[in-house]
Amino acid sequence: MSVLPPPLRPTVANQVLARMLLRTAARFMPEESTTSAELIALEPELGAVVTEDVAVPGPRGPIPVRLYRRDDAEPRAGFVWVHGGAWMFGTLDSPEAHAVAMSIAARGIAVASVDYRKARGRTCFPVLSDDVLAAWQWVHAHVDRLGTTQETLHLGGASAGANLATGVVRRLIAAGEQAPATLVAAYPLLHFVLPPLPEDLVAALESTPPPFRFTPRMVSLLNLNWAGVRYHEDPVAFPALGPLDRMPPTFVMDAESDELRASSAAFAVALQAAGVETGYETVPDTFHGYLAQPGTPAAQDGIRRIVHWIDQH
Repeated sequence: MSVLPPPLRPTVANQVLARMLLRTAARFMPEESTTSAELIALEPELGAVVTEDVAVPGPRGPIPVRLYRRDDAEPRAGFVWVHGGAWMFGTLDSPEAHAVAMSIAARGIAVASVDYRKARGRTCFPVLSDDVLAAWQWVHAHVDRLGTTQETLHLGGASAGANLATGVVRRLIAAGEQAPATLVAAYPLLHFVLPPLPEDLVAALESTPPPFRFTPRMVSLLNLNWAGVRYHEDPVAFPALGPLDRMPPTFVMDAESDELRASSAAFAVALQAAGVETGYETVPDTFHGYLAQPGTPAAQDGIRRIVHWIDQH
């Protein structure tokens, strides 16, 4: 495995930037959690799912991973899932982790939901990527814990988690290790600077409430906090950069009203141009983060699309 450079020691200016970003982002990315009982009340079928918490060894200490599978049927495939949260928020109990994993597992696909250290204080790139990579490698080596096989193990994530999952795929390929069967990237941010917004996205954003908007300033702050200027061209930190021809089949799923669609749409076009099997879909009438809204039509639609992609492969 190639060794990434150590994370930079944050300067005073970067620490001030991070504190400002935390105050801004926390207004629309609160630390939320959801319980299994709450989810089962919304969707009784989820009652068939059993979970197991595991502390996976990592380069900087244990990494929390939660395994999900039905207790009444063998899984059709396995799926390693990485929640989002601007690289700064989220736990295994966050809706984008727990609700998504439980819903996919209830539909017959075993899930390993991965947590990671957050980009706060002195923690930044590549620490988060190292955590997700170590978690993937552990699940890949212990895939029997999910009741599936390495050949049917997929990898995916949402938002910042999609960035991390995609970066890990690039690391696996560079190291000559087995890549996942497919990659799933839900409303990801994969560029240091957003590409131009598609015309239909400009129109959709006109009616988008401010809490769901990712202004250029916010995108810049997020990316600087995550990786800094030093790594703005690094294809692990920003996986839309560099050659893509060796990527596995990839499903990119967007929100209709989301500035980050400029990044994911450009990524899908680049994948197709590189000859990679690519699925690209936009879930209508959605804002960024809709998978974190369990029980809503948007979240259920997104789950259905992810399961359909995995079943196709």
